[in-house]
Amino acid sequence: MPSANPFSAGFRAARANLIPGLLIQVLMVALVLVYYFFAPAHSWFQGLALAKSKWGYCFSFSSAVIAGALLPTLLKWLTIDRGRFSGADLAELIFLCIFWGGDGVIIDSFYRVQAVIFGAQPDFPVVLKKVLVDQFIYNPVFAAPYTVACFQFKNWGYDWRRIQELFTVDFYRREAVPALCATWVVWIPVTAAIYALPSLLQIPLFALALTFWSLLVTYITTKGPAAGRLVAAIVRVAPD
Repeated sequence: MPSANPFSAGFRAARANLIPGLLIQVLMVALVLVYYFFAPAHSWFQGLALAKSKWGYCFSFSSAVIAGALLPTLLKWLTIDRGRFSGADLAELIFLCIFWGGDGVIIDSFYRVQAVIFGAQPDFPVVLKKVLVDQFIYNPVFAAPYTVACFQFKNWGYDWRRIQELFTVDFYRREAVPALCATWVVWIPVTAAIYALPSLLQIPLFALALTFWSLLVTYITTKGPAAGRLVAAIVRVAPD
């Protein structure tokens, strides 16, 4: 049975993923510092910005697919499944590609809207506004319920007869609230690091964060139940 207290469930999920989350936070902050204070790395960042500028939403889609679907599946195939790949694995991979690819496009669009509303300059007031809107409006209103609903629908075998169950207060309380609690612990600092970079580098940094996080989450969840069933939502659609 689901926990009577969704906040307790969220705290347990956040605690289970605390170490991976801290690793990602340290890496993202380090990359921001490298961008601003290590001149030899500028050419690498410029290459990422040029790729994002040239390919636009295609870059967002493909980078999210690689980070959220292909790399975790490859890790699981190599280390856990030992080279075995079933029809169920293929179905899971297709779902992940569609979900994360679409999510990458959604996040890119959200970043662009925020840049129009608050400005593109990565100074403290702008970053703060974007983080607050991202984490405490966009995330609870759309990102968290959308993510847990998609994964639950997949887990139900895409049973359209149950679709209405995804749009109830009970489902939000039972599934989205714990995911939100766990998400905030990990992604608030990561999101701040992403918004601290110029607009063209935000999606590449998001994709990098998602890459590290999805690989760690895949390792955790395939090694044991410590991370729990909320992991798919914690990966969250990421920082947006």
